[in-house]
Amino acid sequence: MTIDELQERASSLLTENETLKAKAEAEKRDWTIEEAAEVDRNLAAFDDAIQQIERLKKLEAQQQFVLKPAGRVTKAAEPAKPDDGEGEGEGYTPNGNRLKPKTSIRAAEDFSRIKNGGFRSLGDMAWAVAKACSRGGSIDQRLERLAAATTYGNESSGADGGFAVPPDFRNSIMETVLAEESLLAKCDQVTVDGNQFTCPMDETSPWQTTGGIQAYWDGEAAAATQSKPQLGERTVKANKIRALVPMTEESMADASALDSWLRKKAPVKIAHKVDLAIFQGTGVGQPLGVLNSPALVTVSKETSQTADTLIGLNVIKMHMRMYAPCRKNAVWLINQDIEAELTNLSLPGRDAVGNAVTGWGGLLYIPPGGLSASPFGTLLGRPVIPNQVCETLGDKGDIAFIDFTQYLAVLKSGPNPRVETSMHLWFDQDLMAFKFVLRVGGVPWWSTAMSARDGSTTYSPYVALEAR
Repeated sequence: MTIDELQERASSLLTENETLKAKAEAEKRDWTIEEAAEVDRNLAAFDDAIQQIERLKKLEAQQQFVLKPAGRVTKAAEPAKPDDGEGEGEGYTPNGNRLKPKTSIRAAEDFSRIKNGGFRSLGDMAWAVAKACSRGGSIDQRLERLAAATTYGNESSGADGGFAVPPDFRNSIMETVLAEESLLAKCDQVTVDGNQFTCPMDETSPWQTTGGIQAYWDGEAAAATQSKPQLGERTVKANKIRALVPMTEESMADASALDSWLRKKAPVKIAHKVDLAIFQGTGVGQPLGVLNSPALVTVSKETSQTADTLIGLNVIKMHMRMYAPCRKNAVWLINQDIEAELTNLSLPGRDAVGNAVTGWGGLLYIPPGGLSASPFGTLLGRPVIPNQVCETLGDKGDIAFIDFTQYLAVLKSGPNPRVETSMHLWFDQDLMAFKFVLRVGGVPWWSTAMSARDGSTTYSPYVALEAR
């Protein structure tokens, strides 16, 4: 049998044993006597196939390193001259010249000095992992260098052993998730070793007169009035988001196509899901979004305001409700459907029912590429960023004014996202499964809006406009 046939045989035996194991586990029982005997036979046959594969591989390796035969000579070769001690093992031609090997054994390549562990691309590595994951399959020398320091595993490249993804590939995925337009990149990020992050919180305002540390005007020789801190606690769990990508054997053979698909498609999906959760997540199994935060300030629409419109008074009132120290970091997050309404704000304005009025001019909105030549427009001096996490025009969440530095994002330390592979999930369909796992949690730092020192107005780093 050839090596390929032996490998196919070993893979078939493994599948049979895994089927028996899965059946017993599904029925919550031990193997029967007949099943145990069949498993033992398969294991013995599997070991025999592996030994035969090793023999054939050693034979092939010897054949590759055997020197090519010397060229044909026209007369009988004379006995080799005695060795002079300088050319040990080399020999001589009939003319007295030393014979040199036709080929030389190439030294093992030091992949530790090659970028990406010696792989040309992530697809190149994925194809090597797929071959190595087959029972009895050949293991690429570059993968041996990436093998985990603990136990070796053939079935995955994750935490249980096997092969680690070279750092450059992993970092490139994370860089895509944290792209400039990403909301996650704008948040206050904390990296944790465990599964959650807990931090004491002081949410008292400087002008608060009850609770927390207080300051008092005291007379001469008067006893100081005591006060104590009022601390709360914020706990954030690192939730899990995954992208499971099945790839056919044919597509894996095309390394460049696989590299492009894995690098772009899966991270883009993960990035959008994370951004959507940061903006409007429920907090159940995912980050708590600012739209569902108890600290959110929702600005009311104007009386008799036409449906599905945005007017200057909406923007001004939203800006007013942003806590003043947070304005320098805040951005306007909008749905692209609202851009036409913003453009109208740079023209003579409109009142609540759409009648033209004067006074707005270009004071509110400056389009992209305007006076500042910025890729983003500005609204009252702050960037306007279109993002599909926002709702359509007229719904709550179509426009929001947010300081994302007041949003806590918790990222799991170590490889994050983690990349794992499996050839057994869809074994009968000749598919290799690639799984991207990102551990991320999030919650607004503020748990409640802040009341003004004088008056009934509340302020927050998270401001939205109600549905219209």
